[in-house]
Amino acid sequence: MVIYSRLQSMSFSKLDYCQFLLNSQVNYTLTHLADHLQRFSHDTINRYLRGAKLRPRHLWEQVQPLLETHPDAYLVYDDTVLDKRFGAQIELVQRQWRGNEHRVIQGISLVNCIYVHPASGQFWIIDYRLYAPEGDGKTKLDHGADMFQSALRRGVAFSTVLMDNWYATKDLMLLFDRNHKRFYCPLKSDRLVADSDGQAP
Repeated sequence: MVIYSRLQSMSFSKLDYCQFLLNSQVNYTLTHLADHLQRFSHDTINRYLRGAKLRPRHLWEQVQPLLETHPDAYLVYDDTVLDKRFGAQIELVQRQWRGNEHRVIQGISLVNCIYVHPASGQFWIIDYRLYAPEGDGKTKLDHGADMFQSALRRGVAFSTVLMDNWYATKDLMLLFDRNHKRFYCPLKSDRLVADSDGQAP
């Protein structure tokens, strides 16, 4: 009884939640967490998540000591849509294109910045943004630019940016070029590229 009381009084922390996210391969729901972390009740976890402010900088604080940097590393920008077709009332859920299904679904979009070591192939997620244009007015391209500039401010060593065609826009390419970074991306079929410094169409 004493042990039970002591466990119940322990507070749920950011570390507990992050460990769960790292170890759960399929199910990230609150109920799944409560089922597997018996020392905390469902209500305790729910109260924590309602009040928690988990920001991208918290991710960086955890990843930074583990990061193996290399001057020729890659930053990879990609976004994923978390399927919430049965949760239309959940905050941040909106109708958006999901590439691997080739259709529009109800979901939450997450823009990721991944650091890839060129020799070992190891990778770390170093930044992310939730796509919530109604809340912050930002596009996915804005988030990509923000994460790039954040990596520069933090002194992260890399030489190249890799991205899919969604991010292949003039403004982002110019941002990378101004900061002397190489970039690779596929282009949409309706895009034109000029590489003659204005000397030819």
